[in-house]
Amino acid sequence: MEIERINDNTVKFYISYVDIEERGFERDEIWYNRERSEELFWEMMEEVHDEEEFTVEGPLWIQVQALDKGLEILVTKAQLSKDGQKFELPVPDEKLKDLPVDERIEELLDQHFNPNADDVLEYEENLDFLLTFRDFEDLISLSRQHGLDSIPTKLYSFEGRYFLFVEFPEDTFDEEDIDNMLSILLEYGMETQITIHRVEEYGKLIIAEDVFEQLRTYFK
Repeated sequence: MEIERINDNTVKFYISYVDIEERGFERDEIWYNRERSEELFWEMMEEVHDEEEFTVEGPLWIQVQALDKGLEILVTKAQLSKDGQKFELPVPDEKLKDLPVDERIEELLDQHFNPNADDVLEYEENLDFLLTFRDFEDLISLSRQHGLDSIPTKLYSFEGRYFLFVEFPEDTFDEEDIDNMLSILLEYGMETQITIHRVEEYGKLIIAEDVFEQLRTYFK
């Protein structure tokens, strides 16, 4: 995959169809399977982050150009305007004109990766996060923190790392509860852009439920 850093807010990268298939994706999946297209996108974004230190924060604006032998993708971090009422895209208009959008991929990704301001300020019905941990000891320490046992959790191992999947059902947790619990979780783990679908498919389920309670039982 070829990566070009445009500026602090924008990165462009090219990936060939051969590279896509070598990563375990079918070409048709990228066009018509939303979950698989998202999985590929975040896998590529992890590489972009590692090579260019391009950190994803907030909503993204994405343009995809389908070429004969691959895809060219422009990713821009949207920014709130000075009055805080709308999102602005820090990309010159002339650059945008050079990158026609393939409407099929835009339709697949737009809802998830290009939310409007109202969407960002509201929690979804089931808000979930996938956290990764540098060391298993961090998970054990986290399990000893108070007030986390009510969170639905699963623990996986994948590519030599541990992944904790947590859910916050809207009918169980309010916004303040979620903020408080997330602040504790993020003291020990880091949010990852790898999708839970990829971890479920290729990783190994270690603990299927009540992760914190079971860790305390096994590691007193």
